[in-house]
Amino acid sequence: MTKQVTLSIDGKVVSVPEGTLIVNAAKKAGIDIPVFCYHPKMEPVGMCRMCLVEIGRPLIDRATGELVREADGSPKIQFSPKLETACTTPVSEGMVVLGASEKAKAGREDILEFLLTSHPLDCPVCDKGGECPLQNLTMGFGPGQSRYLYDEKMHLAKQVPLGELIFLDRERCIQCGRCVRFQSEIVGDNVIGFYQRGRALEIISYSEPGFDSFFSGNTTDICPVGALTTTDFRFGARPWELNAAASICSHCPVGCNITINVRREAVSDGKWVVKRIMPRQNEAVNEIWICDKGRFAHHYTASPERLSTPLVRKDGKLIEAGWDEALDLAAGRFRDAGNDLLTLASGRLSNEDLFNLYHLTSSIGGKAILYSHMGGGDLTAQVGVGMGTNFADMGRETAIIIIASDLEEEAPIWYLRVKLAAQRGAQLIVINPRQTKLDRYAHRVLRYAYGKESAIILAMINAISAKKLAQTENMGKYVRNADIKQTARMIAEAENTVVLFGSEGLGLEGSQSLAQACANLLLVTGHIERANNGLIGVWPRANDQGAWDVGFRPAADLKKAMQSAKALYIAAADPAGDFPDLAETADFMVVQDLFLTATARLADVVFPAQSFTERQGSFTSGERRVQRFYPAVPSLDDCLPDFTISARVAKRMGIDQEEIHAGKVMDRIAASYPHYREISYTKLSQVNEQWPIVGRNDLYYGGTTYENSQGLGMQLLPGLQPALSELPPYDVGMPEGKLWAVPINRLYDRGQTMLPSKLLHQRIPHPYIVINSDEAEKLGIIEGDTVEMILEGVSSLVTANLDNGVPQGILLVPRSMGIPIAAPTSVTVKNVDKLLA
Repeated sequence: MTKQVTLSIDGKVVSVPEGTLIVNAAKKAGIDIPVFCYHPKMEPVGMCRMCLVEIGRPLIDRATGELVREADGSPKIQFSPKLETACTTPVSEGMVVLGASEKAKAGREDILEFLLTSHPLDCPVCDKGGECPLQNLTMGFGPGQSRYLYDEKMHLAKQVPLGELIFLDRERCIQCGRCVRFQSEIVGDNVIGFYQRGRALEIISYSEPGFDSFFSGNTTDICPVGALTTTDFRFGARPWELNAAASICSHCPVGCNITINVRREAVSDGKWVVKRIMPRQNEAVNEIWICDKGRFAHHYTASPERLSTPLVRKDGKLIEAGWDEALDLAAGRFRDAGNDLLTLASGRLSNEDLFNLYHLTSSIGGKAILYSHMGGGDLTAQVGVGMGTNFADMGRETAIIIIASDLEEEAPIWYLRVKLAAQRGAQLIVINPRQTKLDRYAHRVLRYAYGKESAIILAMINAISAKKLAQTENMGKYVRNADIKQTARMIAEAENTVVLFGSEGLGLEGSQSLAQACANLLLVTGHIERANNGLIGVWPRANDQGAWDVGFRPAADLKKAMQSAKALYIAAADPAGDFPDLAETADFMVVQDLFLTATARLADVVFPAQSFTERQGSFTSGERRVQRFYPAVPSLDDCLPDFTISARVAKRMGIDQEEIHAGKVMDRIAASYPHYREISYTKLSQVNEQWPIVGRNDLYYGGTTYENSQGLGMQLLPGLQPALSELPPYDVGMPEGKLWAVPINRLYDRGQTMLPSKLLHQRIPHPYIVINSDEAEKLGIIEGDTVEMILEGVSSLVTANLDNGVPQGILLVPRSMGIPIAAPTSVTVKNVDKLLA
């Protein structure tokens, strides 16, 4: 255990681990020392001097090395002649700290007076008013009046767009450096920085587009003044007008804890509206950070294009109908279809929604299909990470493998946490056909050809396992590779190993094969059933793991499955919009969604569903942590939760389902699935103390992040171990001489939960491909050309981007960009600009 040090802070005796900074020791003891530049997630710099304290240390006799004692036998304390910064000074045995002395108070008053010399007096119109550390600390420690003349104040630009998402007020900036240090230390992207010196010092953006980062919004949370504000919240509301609701981000498998701030507005006809999304502390999940997609993409929930009433097809047209009419029609046709009912749902839905849908379908013998291009969820349920897994605890003893995933684009907060783990000493191994940003932090980087993902993992198993797998031609060169052998030994010798596998360049069959290979590796090396060991899927949606857990499975041939069904029940999926060849419908189709999608336009019945902001439910993250979210605003018009809609359909079919309380649906899940047996809404709502201590009671220490008072969630135990599989590695077969399109994933896509958020439109690219410059030269393509790409018989106009990191013969095609691609396939490309010329 770490050695404990005992000291006194303002008369209170405190024991903390050796090396603890005074400011943190005081925080743990419930004593507040004011700070501006210090933040518990970043290295101390002592720039602002607001944390000045008197420090006394036991006097040591230089001759004997013994403590000098007072007459009563207590150690004699010698105070430094000058005040010291509590944020840079570690504790020592017997130290005496005075933070409330007159000398310390005078020092803080001086610091505040200096900070306010050029600070504008615009608190009444400042967005930070009401949650401003400078405002609060000035009231608590500042001078009653200023000795400086107004004419001597620096007057600077007040509305400087660092990018389209973040505005800077240069007059308000106190040059604490938190934003710059966050981008440098936490994110690793130095896209903003200091410019000029002295009183002329200011923050500027170095990137194009401005402030080009997935994490820019976090700087507004940790800014101790109103210098940085978000475009969608500035001048929109005052913090004291807002109500807060705990929720879970619905965009990726991380499961970030968030708080939704809402208020009732006259401009919205008195309706409750979402004003902003804020991070909510969960040190095991997202710590106190969220990505910009999670922060800014919520606007789709208030889109005027939302469905608000049921629709029924009559005389070839969809017209508005009542719930009873629509439900009766759907239930009757589903009953008639019997085991020819196919339910297609995506991981956008909650566990409760998916359970009711699966139960309805299985009760009449139908098929429940997960709308996904990625397999392996059955394996993550068996060899998923052990209970207590936390990236923050991973260091030198842990190997972290990232394969077939550009983690920053697919799960940005996992990217941050893996990066920081690598900087703490974790052995990061990045395995991908092309360079990703995570490569710069990796201990080892291995390359493979697209389509050979599982082969490289199985080659590692052969390098360390006594039982050799049968070698195939596909594995040959990897088995003989010295770097792969050394990497395999590193993994085998590591105390802990976590594998995160994705779907870059893979379809359903390939990702399932990769998951099996990764599971084999973990089984061979014994890295299972313990904290910080196991398999994690980098899923395309927030609750894909939950869908696998309740019984949904992707279809190897979705088109064939849909065509063979007599009735389709499609929820939170748009197959016709993503793949035109899936537009051929069954005899009867029901669509349940937020918007009138391409698939919904073909339906016979359309049910309007509530968004995640309007209801409660739960998601199961990629780490198999079940977390609860709460309603923030009233339901839009006549919309209902997905689980309620399916329950009402089921009731008309004579099937018993819970339709009112999501918590009771979770009780049924717990009773139906052994690995969920300990889960209940009560347990999901439990919290415990976290470090660092952040919250709305102390805005200067940790920022405006919300404390977690409504649930940290529960991690599921892995299930039964799978047997080692000796299936040959999947090989998509990409013969040379052809051009192959392989799918990649992008954070900012053109999906229906992104496009309605107009604020992000500058970050959402038009459809594009990425091609090697040598390959482009053969095709007569230059950077920025418009090219026609023919993929699976479907023609798409896309922009060509050139990148020499892309292998020869390969086109990178992003998913969810309006281009129908789920797996690697051959492709034909024509230069439209050249033809027109």
